[in-house]
Amino acid sequence: MRVQPRGERAFATANGLRFHYLSYGVGELEILILPGITSPAITWEFVAEELARDYRVLTMDLRGRGLSDRGASGTYRETDYALDVADFMEAVGLVRPVVLGRSMGARIATAFGALYPDKHGPLLMVDPPLCGPGRDPYPTPIEPYVQQIRQANAGATADDIRPFFPTWTDEQLEIRADWLATCDETAVVESYHNFHAEDFFEHWPRCRAPVGLLWGGDGPVITPSSAAEVARANPEATVTAIPNAGHMIPWDNLPSFLAETRAFLADAAAG
Repeated sequence: MRVQPRGERAFATANGLRFHYLSYGVGELEILILPGITSPAITWEFVAEELARDYRVLTMDLRGRGLSDRGASGTYRETDYALDVADFMEAVGLVRPVVLGRSMGARIATAFGALYPDKHGPLLMVDPPLCGPGRDPYPTPIEPYVQQIRQANAGATADDIRPFFPTWTDEQLEIRADWLATCDETAVVESYHNFHAEDFFEHWPRCRAPVGLLWGGDGPVITPSSAAEVARANPEATVTAIPNAGHMIPWDNLPSFLAETRAFLADAAAG
């Protein structure tokens, strides 16, 4: 790859697959970051480095992304990803860490939180897609994801990616252009399909405190009415809008995202 991560790189075997991950910092409290549908671990480096001022932060390449193994077709369900996370934690020695997931990673964190309640500490979900059976579809169609992956495989540059993310920094665009080719098209397409086949609200009410959800106040994925539904479905959760941010919350408003994340962690530690 042209762009190399600054974090410490390592591999671990979990759920029959080899996973690549990056680690930052040496804090006593540990955070595991689960990225989104087309986001290898390196794309979160600008966030991980900030959080690593106070915490030890690990970011996974989910199955089918980055340098982690691909799963077989049909193994991109939330339960598959959740078992990956559970086994990964055991493999690397994480004991009840904070689990922070964004978008698809937030859905994985939600399923993991419900299915493996004894393996995690605080849970923080960031703008999870709420679509599912009988619900409105995800607001972005699958075609742009596939188009970008194919462009990346053909040697896309930051300028090729810029029209999709016009407000991103050059470094963020270069990382996406370089690493997007590591996202397996089958993994992305099947995961996107499962946004609609699986129900976020099956697992969400079973996630126990401390649990929080951050949503983009200007984004299309969670609206004020659906945020209210999320809050009603799990009264133990804190549900907070991030202003001046769409679905890509850390990229859109990093200061507010970090402030709310640190406030959530401080409240969880105190409570």
